[in-house]
Formats: sequence, C-alpha cells, structure tokens
Amino acid sequence: MTGTTLLRAARRHGDATPVDLLVCDGALAQVAPHGALAGGPGVDVVDLDGRWVVPGLWDQHTHLTQWALARARLDLSAATSAAHVVALVRERVAAAPPAPGTALVGHGFRDGLWPDVPTAALLDAVAGDVPVVLVSGDLHCAWLSTAGLRFLGVHEHPTGVLRESEWIGRMGVVDAVAPDVTDAMVADGLAHVATLGVVGVLDLEVADNVEAWRRRARPDQPVRVRAGVWEQHLDRVLAEGLRTGDRLDDAGLVTQGPLKVITDGSLNTRTAYCHDPYPGSTGAGACGVLSVPPEELVPLMARVTEHGLTCAIHAIGDAANTLALDAFAATGARGTIEHAQLLRWSDVARFAALGVVASVQPEHAMDDRDVADRHWAGRTARAFAFGALHAAGVRLSLGSDAPVAPLDPWAAVDAAVTRTRDGREPWHPEQRIDLDVALAASVDDVPLALRAGGPADLAVLDEHPADRLAATGTVRGLPVAGTMLAGRWTHRTW
Repeated sequence: MTGTTLLRAARRHGDATPVDLLVCDGALAQVAPHGALAGGPGVDVVDLDGRWVVPGLWDQHTHLTQWALARARLDLSAATSAAHVVALVRERVAAAPPAPGTALVGHGFRDGLWPDVPTAALLDAVAGDVPVVLVSGDLHCAWLSTAGLRFLGVHEHPTGVLRESEWIGRMGVVDAVAPDVTDAMVADGLAHVATLGVVGVLDLEVADNVEAWRRRARPDQPVRVRAGVWEQHLDRVLAEGLRTGDRLDDAGLVTQGPLKVITDGSLNTRTAYCHDPYPGSTGAGACGVLSVPPEELVPLMARVTEHGLTCAIHAIGDAANTLALDAFAATGARGTIEHAQLLRWSDVARFAALGVVASVQPEHAMDDRDVADRHWAGRTARAFAFGALHAAGVRLSLGSDAPVAPLDPWAAVDAAVTRTRDGREPWHPEQRIDLDVALAASVDDVPLALRAGGPADLAVLDEHPADRLAATGTVRGLPVAGTMLAGRWTHRTW
C-alpha cells in the first residue's frame, strides 16, 4: 500500500480546467473539480500548479539486458563506413583494451549504405589477438575479428559477418555477464527511463525472462515489466500454467508477457522476407530469410493460444507479414505483429479484421529511411505505414526495440507524428499520425483524459506536448516533471 496523495490543480489532456486527483493505495480513486477535495491526516498534498497530467508512458518492445549492456559498449551508431568502424576499434583497443578472457564489444553499426565491405581481416589489422565482436544496430548480425570468431566458437568463416541464425544463437556468449551485474545495469537504466515518464515496458530479451524477472523484481522498482517468453523457454511457462498477464512477483509489477517469435530478418541486414527480391539480388535469399515457416509457426501459435498466452510475432518484410497474418487467422491467436515495416495494402485491412495489433517502432523509420529507399526502392509508400494502419482501424502500439533505438517514448511519438529528424524533409508524410493517436498508442490502453479507476501510473508535464509541438515542431526531449507508479513517485523535479 502506498497511502493517499492529493494532487491539486492538475490539468488533463484535452481540458485545461484545473482538477484535483486523489490517489489511494496505488489507484486513481477520484477526479474532482479543483478545490472540491480536502486533505487530512496522512494525506500527502502536492500542488501541481497547473501542470499537465497524462497516463504514464509504455515502451511495448524492448530487449532490456541488451539495452543495458549496450549503454556501456563501444558506440558505432555514427559510423559511416567499415573503415570508420575500424578507426573506432583501433582507438578503443589502444585506450581501453578488454580484460583477458573477454571481448571488445561494440554496438549499433548499420552497413546497409556503406561504401565498403566489413571483413574479419579489417578488424584483425587493428585488434590482433583481441577478440572483437561488433553487434549491428538491428541485432540481426555481428561483425567479428578472427579472434572474436574463436571467442564465439566459430573457427572458420568466409567473411567474419554472422547473420540471422548463425549470429542470434551465439548472441548470449557476449552477454554472459554475471546476473548481479546485469541486474544492476538494468535497474540503473530503468531508473533513468522513469525520468522520461515511462511506467512500463515489454521485455522481449532473448533469455529466460521468467527466471530473470523473478530474480530482479522488487516492490520499489520504478517501472512495470511484462516478461516475454521464447520457444526455448516455453515448456517451463506452460508447465507452471502461466498465462499472459499473470503475476510473476508479489507486488504485481512484473507479469507474464506474450510468446515472441522471429519469423524473418531485418531491412538493414537485407534479410527481411519480402514478396519481391532486393535490388541486384538473385538466387536463394534474394527475397530475404524466412526463419520460421508456416508449418512451424501455426502449430506453435495454436499451442500457446490454447494455454492462454498471446503472441508477439516479428515480421518486417511484406511476405513475412502476410504469413504472420495467415497464422493469426488459422489459429485465432491474439496479440501483435512486431515491426510490420513493409506491408501489402491488402494486408493492412487484414490487421483490423483479425484484431491484430501493429506494434511499431517509429524511430526505425527515421534510422532506415535511406536504407529503405535503396533496398525497398519503389515500395516505400507502404513502408512504416502508420497512417494507413490507423485509417484502417488498426490499433497501434509504439515502442523502441531498444537498444535498436533509444528507449524514449517521446522520440517514438515524434517520429510517428512528424516523420522527420535532424532537420530533414519529412519522409512519406502521408503516413504521419496525429499527436493524440501517437500518445494513445504510447499508453497502456487507458484514456488520455484521466478518469477514476485503474492504477495511478502518471506522468506530470510542465508543458503539454501539443503546445511544444506547435512551438518547436518536435516533442523530442520534452521535459517530464514527475512520474508516478502505482501512486509512488519514481521521479520528481519540484
């Protein structure tokens, strides 16, 4: 129990008239005209002085351990070529070589537009016997030195670039940090995102998330967590009879999430599974990679649906999305398609008809616009088609895919609303969505204009996002004055 708090002189989304909000034992118990509620013994009275209060924000697609680790790794996100990366690796090896028995790990490179080709030999020339493992921004490939390949148990490889299954299955080797260390890093990261107004995340880390979050859960944690499950850990979840939404901790801050399945690759790695081949590609793999075909996906989704789990199906290419929708139709499963980056127009309507949520990461559109223009040439009108999905009646859910993009809902909202970043012209502005739509897709299925009932998961803002957008053209960096989780402050600036 968190006691009683009276928030005075708050303004709600869509209504500038001040109201008072009564929070009791973690729930928003009452919304009343300003001055109608009195404090009393044991009531914490907080004057908001006209600040705006909105539901706390959620990031509905994260990989929290990867994200926490990436915050401390060599940042390659600004690299414009393989040569640029090699220079960054050379500097790091000279300044801060990894401890014996460990690897130098970098994160964030995107090679889809590079003028040169990454190879193990390029890294060998500057790192020698130091194992180097560089993880791509989309997490779907890694570039390794020869010593890095050996570190992962790969003794021969033609290029040093591991893609899709040959990499994802080995990703855990570089993430093999002691649990107490990663737990502390995740906790530190979540304390930071609470300052952004975040009250919840869906963790789709490739790990036994039930075990990890039962270990990490604590009653004073700053963010709610839904813990996704992968097929390799599914038997344990089913054996316990866990259903999506079931508590994994006593406080109810950690709950069972959906089954996560990756059915295809990614755009930057040119492995997203498409109906049409990538420009200049022929033969096997010209249309990308289908990692989980229908004959495997359908029975898997049917099995978990029978046991009360929802599904989160990764599909980026248009062919992968078609097959994922087919699987939802065949099984009656509920849940999301994660990413939904390239769609056939006929499939947009199917999302709505099947009740499948489009769980999208708008910042990817800003990161990948140039890669899409090259590798999805002639198809980008139906890429990251948030506007078309919303117009068709599809429910949108926004996230980051952190560490692929920053765990910052304001960046996601801005990308969805403006379709631009860094002063560039908007990219396919016809696919923008309104600010209210983006905000509604960033909260946990609650009304933006707060009403009594439900948990007191709130964000307090000095400035309304619409006012900031009108004045500056962006909501990136919108300051958050306070964040409340179940009636408990996790961040407060006044």
